[in-house]
Amino acid sequence: MKTMTTDELINLLDANEDLHVIDVREDFEVEHGMIPGAVHIPLGSVPERADELDSSKSYIVVCKGGVRSANACEYLIEKGFDVTNLEGGMMAYDGELEFK
Repeated sequence: MKTMTTDELINLLDANEDLHVIDVREDFEVEHGMIPGAVHIPLGSVPERADELDSSKSYIVVCKGGVRSANACEYLIEKGFDVTNLEGGMMAYDGELEFK
């Protein structure tokens, strides 16, 4: 499984790269802020919402600490998606947040 550090992610965000971030945390967790542009798909909803994803794109998957996102990555890899797990999740992320 590919991984990325939060510093690497922040550098890509700062460079205005076209990123596709999936946040698999629960509703109450995302109320505390999300990575700008992230799409919220709670982990339990990933199997039924995987058809919303574009298999031609690469995705960065994030949760609170990196474990749930790793589980999501494993599932999505099995379905043929190109995904990268964010190491340390939102606990390690100290970049800009957006609130929905």
